[in-house]
Amino acid sequence: MGREIDVIRSQLARNHVTVLTGTGRFLDPHTVGVVDEHEREVKVTAEKIIIATGTRPARPDTVEFDDHTVIDSDGILSMREVPESMVVVGAGVIGIEYASMFAALGTKVTVVERRDRMLDFCDLEVVEALKYHLRDLAVTFRFGETVAAVQRRPKGALTLLESGKKIPASTVMYSAGRHGMTGELDLEAAGLTADARGRIQVDKDYRTEVPHIYAVGDVIGFPSLAATSMEQGRIAAHHACDEPLRGIHHLQPIGIYTIPEISFIGRTEDELTQQQVPFEVGVSRYRELARGQIIGDTYGMLKLLVSPETRKLLGVHVFGTGATELLHIGQAVMGCEGTIDYLVDAVFNYPTLAESYKVAALDAMNKIRRVERWEL
Repeated sequence: MGREIDVIRSQLARNHVTVLTGTGRFLDPHTVGVVDEHEREVKVTAEKIIIATGTRPARPDTVEFDDHTVIDSDGILSMREVPESMVVVGAGVIGIEYASMFAALGTKVTVVERRDRMLDFCDLEVVEALKYHLRDLAVTFRFGETVAAVQRRPKGALTLLESGKKIPASTVMYSAGRHGMTGELDLEAAGLTADARGRIQVDKDYRTEVPHIYAVGDVIGFPSLAATSMEQGRIAAHHACDEPLRGIHHLQPIGIYTIPEISFIGRTEDELTQQQVPFEVGVSRYRELARGQIIGDTYGMLKLLVSPETRKLLGVHVFGTGATELLHIGQAVMGCEGTIDYLVDAVFNYPTLAESYKVAALDAMNKIRRVERWEL
């Protein structure tokens, strides 16, 4: 983290960007007051302002956080030792990422989620594969369950569920979403408001309801990813300087850093079915690839969703080692409106995981041809 901060500071300095360190708040629509560590306030005026304050973990009022036994995702960073056991409340992206990390470290993890499934925006087959892998690491899932109370004990905490179940654990981590860091901005002084989650509403150019003030990143809500947040900032800065750019491409990759990783772009099978869009599926499994055998990944997979009419990619879903890197090949093909014909004819380095695109494309092509033969 320190090195990343140094790199960004160096880039800012190289581009002659002045950095004022402190806590900022609006004094009026064109003025920001910045209070430094010595409680001195500097007033800065500007024609255009961009809010990029990010988010913090949401903390339900009913939960007594002590940053030791009952923690949020930020509290993870200050833990002194790997806990023997952990209850993760919430099976969203952050909850499942940390659940998989601690399970890989040997912690006995129990995930409690009030919904009936986790990561419901992901491909169901991929989620099932992750769930199987986590269960293999002794992760217990409690779906359709709600936490009634958490009682601290000398050795940890006792989590009580509304169903009557009791789960003892060294640590309880709440993953209850994120809350916009807007509470100290005095948005009213700028003529702005935030919703109940601290998020600011913006238009397609990331302008707020006050035209000269923009907002980008997690503070405006979904997708709340570092990659998209940086691109939003770039677009907002261009627009603020009267150098409009094309907006973010409608195809955005999603990367989930579980162990193993999940990454996808485009639509899922469920979405295509609901939209009554015909598709064919091409699958490649890492265990069928030389590189998969070399790295010992026998569970990884890549799935292509293909239009049988145009042969264009409708979605790419990857689960396994390097999924977030591997996805970009599919992203490039989809962004250029390419077809699986390209992937079938392309030569990939051997041995690589990228070969999975050719294998999956051949699988989809064979299925499309089989249907075509039956229709003759």
